[in-house]
Amino acid sequence: MSYWDHRKPVHRERAVDVEAIAHESVGLLNAGGLRALTVRSVAAQLGVAPASLYSRLESVDDLFDLALDQALNDDEDVQRGVCEMGIHGLMLTFYRHLLRHPWACQVIGFRAPRGPGYLRLSERMCNLLTEANVPDPLSTSYALTNFVIGSATTAPVSDDERCRPVDQSVAPLYAQLHAEHVVDAHQIVAVGLTDLLQHDLTAQLDA
Repeated sequence: MSYWDHRKPVHRERAVDVEAIAHESVGLLNAGGLRALTVRSVAAQLGVAPASLYSRLESVDDLFDLALDQALNDDEDVQRGVCEMGIHGLMLTFYRHLLRHPWACQVIGFRAPRGPGYLRLSERMCNLLTEANVPDPLSTSYALTNFVIGSATTAPVSDDERCRPVDQSVAPLYAQLHAEHVVDAHQIVAVGLTDLLQHDLTAQLDA
């Protein structure tokens, strides 16, 4: 159950502001990753007692939900993409967002995004894919986002992977291709998105 399924009403005039909680959560995650985010650490940043946060939250999971959506909402490139870009550009913009917030990929792995920011992103994707006559826009949107999230997750080790030699005696073709490969991670994602989209459009024409 996400934060948005059980939002608590405000009963006190001086209750801690949820947006402030979200902003502090993003800051802690950006600085220290998942382990840095606790109810106690957010309370310390806000200068309140941890118990004060429980007037607005159920658990630390709510902090992850709020941070995930706040980071997306604060990203001007993503917000411009949701309003103006086509599906390919929007997905590349989302990829760059995840690179700036690597913890977001980890959070998505255990918390399905259901905040308004991610819902607007999903709605835009489904609308664009429907307009392009993709036969199953929801499945395609999942395929695209899963590809982008996976690519962003492995991007930090792409340089290390590129410089590690491959044993030619075990995988001769892979070793040759690996040695000759000079395409960067961003270009691989761009090509992959094009291939995924072309596959679904071709499936529609062949149906």
